[in-house]
This record gives sequence, C-alpha cells and structure tokens, in this order.
Amino acid sequence: MSRNELPYFNIGRSYGGNQNWFLDFWMHIGGCGALTMCDLMIYMAMHRARPECVPFDAAQLRRREYVRFGMQMKPYLRPRETGIKDLETFIGGAEDYLRSSGIEGITLEGFSGEQPYEEAKQVLKHQIDAGMPVPMLMLNHKKKEFSFFEWHWFLLVGYEDRETADGQTLYAKAATYGRAHWLRFDRFWDTGEEERGGLVIVDVDR
Repeated sequence: MSRNELPYFNIGRSYGGNQNWFLDFWMHIGGCGALTMCDLMIYMAMHRARPECVPFDAAQLRRREYVRFGMQMKPYLRPRETGIKDLETFIGGAEDYLRSSGIEGITLEGFSGEQPYEEAKQVLKHQIDAGMPVPMLMLNHKKKEFSFFEWHWFLLVGYEDRETADGQTLYAKAATYGRAHWLRFDRFWDTGEEERGGLVIVDVDR
C-alpha cells in the first residue's frame, strides 16, 4: 500500500482555515472558492518557499491574518448566489490574483469531473507526489454520505491506498472547515450527476 500526506498547516487547533470564522455574510456562506485559493497560497508560502504568495509572514499565521487574507481574496473569487460552479471561473480569478500580486511561475489547468476515474486517480497521485495540493470542486452527488461536500471548493492534500472488500482502493484526504476528511475517491469522483466539478492542476516553474 502507498500513502502520501502533504505537510499542511494549522491555525491553533484548526487544520487549515475555516470558513465559519468569517462575519462577512457572503464569505461565510459562499467563500469556499476564495478560501481554497488562500489555503493554496499559504501552502506555497510555507512549504514551497514562495513567501510572495501571501501578504504576511506565513510563519506568524493566525486566525486574524487568515480572515484578513480571505477578505483580500474575495474580489478575485467573489462569492455569488450560484457559487463558483465551474473550473474556468476559479482559474480565471486565481490567475487575476497571481497577476495583480506580481506572482510568477504558477500555472493552473482544469481537469473536468467528466473524465474517467482512473485518470483522476493518476492526476491526484501525481500532484501529491510532486508536493502540490489539488483544488477540487464538488457539485451535486447522488450519495448522501458526501452531502457535506456538495457545491463546495476545497483542497486535496493526501492519498492512501487501502485494502477493502473491493480490493485495493484509493482514499483522498480533503482539508476544509478546519478539519481533515478521508474520502473513498472512486465513490467520491463518480457523483452520478450530469453536472460535475473537477480538479485544478497546479504547476510551478522549477
């Protein structure tokens, strides 16, 4: 069995940031896209030696800096009634943030949720093995066990192959709302819905 978990970040007892910290109405109910980008940038600053990705000292990250950063990200990945419901909108807003902040050498590419599971599995493993979190958008899902993740952006930060009754099965580690969640990735990827989200492949110039 193989397993790889990225060294993420904590804010107090919170595993990453938490959308519930925001008093701003729209960020509280729909800021997941903006905060996923914040979490990615914090990871880049802390673990990929890219301090320019955040407007503060990542080593001194606290809840108030996180909330302030989220509000700075809000104009680029603006919460809206329908949510940021496609990869292109997220990538466009993320690229606007990178450009306006003078951050170079980071590119983003969409991987549609309509692609086969086996390809998604390889993308996830490749990105984690390369030391890169994977932003993911989940829209609706037929399985109620995944209802917490519906219409939501978050980061995948690890994977593990586990032995199950179905044979060796990949589980993905998601970070959102200040917690880590292990999800059986084949069932998670196959939403059973026509409208799907997908992954964002992040690449960094060497």
